[in-house]
Amino acid sequence: MHYDSVFDKWHEECGVFGIYDRHLNVGNFTYWGLFALQHRGQESAGIAISNGDDIEVTKGMGLLTEAIKQLPEIEGGFISSGHVRYSTTGSNNPKNIQPLVIHYQGGDMAVAHNGNLTNALGLRRELEDRGSIFQTTMDSEVIVNLIARSKAANTEDRIIEAVRRIEGAFSLVISTNDKLIGVRDANGFRPLCLGKTEHGYVLSSETCALDAIKADFIRHIEPGEMVIIDDSGVRSRLFVESEKEINKALCVFEYIYFARSDSEIDGQSVYQARLNMGRELARETKYDADLVMSIPDSGTTAALGYARESGIPFGEGLIKNRYMGRTFIKPDQAQRELAVRMKLNAVADVVKGKRIVLIDDSIVRGTTSGIIVRMLKEAGAKEVYMCVSSPAIEYPCHYGIDTSVRKELIAATHTIEEIREYIKADKLHYLSREGLCRAVSGVPEAELCFACFDGDYAVSVPMDQDEGGKYVLE
Repeated sequence: MHYDSVFDKWHEECGVFGIYDRHLNVGNFTYWGLFALQHRGQESAGIAISNGDDIEVTKGMGLLTEAIKQLPEIEGGFISSGHVRYSTTGSNNPKNIQPLVIHYQGGDMAVAHNGNLTNALGLRRELEDRGSIFQTTMDSEVIVNLIARSKAANTEDRIIEAVRRIEGAFSLVISTNDKLIGVRDANGFRPLCLGKTEHGYVLSSETCALDAIKADFIRHIEPGEMVIIDDSGVRSRLFVESEKEINKALCVFEYIYFARSDSEIDGQSVYQARLNMGRELARETKYDADLVMSIPDSGTTAALGYARESGIPFGEGLIKNRYMGRTFIKPDQAQRELAVRMKLNAVADVVKGKRIVLIDDSIVRGTTSGIIVRMLKEAGAKEVYMCVSSPAIEYPCHYGIDTSVRKELIAATHTIEEIREYIKADKLHYLSREGLCRAVSGVPEAELCFACFDGDYAVSVPMDQDEGGKYVLE
């Protein structure tokens, strides 16, 4: 699934990873790096390895352990790129697994893309009119075609020519016969960072993957930047024609939910940001309650922050079944309630007779919150005060998150009081934008993207995608 209709969550977009090192088994290290990024994509995975002459790729559906049973068989590999996927444009099927590998007159290339192109449909139609043939329904294949059709003199210039034509969100990890290249769009919607091994370098969506392979963090790739890694080290080029084109719009939801808590993104600790969100919620609500608890696991850090700020004890009133994987069922309401109860169970001894502050990171459609509130009250909770560690989501995201169309977002069509009544909470509070900005204090407010809250899109969205563009290329 993409939008999780059981647990009412937006899914993370994708994770990309790459390594250049002549002294390591780069396939193994890419596997371990992707394992650390598994939270960013659980539909499919792929790893491509280059030995300087050829690129071999292994791909598969499902979690990394299901998708990659054996690494690509290639002798002397020293460059590798990998991808874990949640589909944001294009269906979830084998033909859309990344990295995309091409063999063209410029050599071999493997491209892993995290993000979503807002002008993909127009570019694809143009390319098809000029004779290009597409084998997937991903916007990422547009990038590959633009690179292959470029007349520039070298690979770097081909890539720059291509990325100057695409719009929207893209963090790219590209492996060629002799280089590893990272590219981050001029808004910096999606994260990308640079790390160092003893004899080489690493690119990753998040710093937690660097920690997993014991690579040293160097820095984050800047919006509008391309880094080139080869035997001579690391070089940097701005691909924008003017620095005025750089307009930072870092996705604030990375800090709220998407990124792993132990990552640092663009100078901000994700864990600290979530702890701060809980503190801000406590300051804004000042609820008189007996217990603070979270909907595990994404709300837990904010719940700890709320408890520390308010002085109300933190407790585990919901236990999560960590062995329940994804389901192929598209549930009706009765099946959804059963699925939620299979994954979460209230602890009656903890919640009975208590006024509970319940922390969650977001409410998308509101389909699950009411089930959980009812579950707690059936277990004996006296009152449930729902606190959300983000503002109300009123608009779709077009920059690499699989979202609902606007009419399906409950906050776009209902007041907060109507939502409270719908989920049967005794109180409901969303974190204010001001509180969110104080929580993410390491990044200036002007450099964050709040489009899912206020509809202020940093890159314009074509009309054909205004109500959701996931399958626009199919």
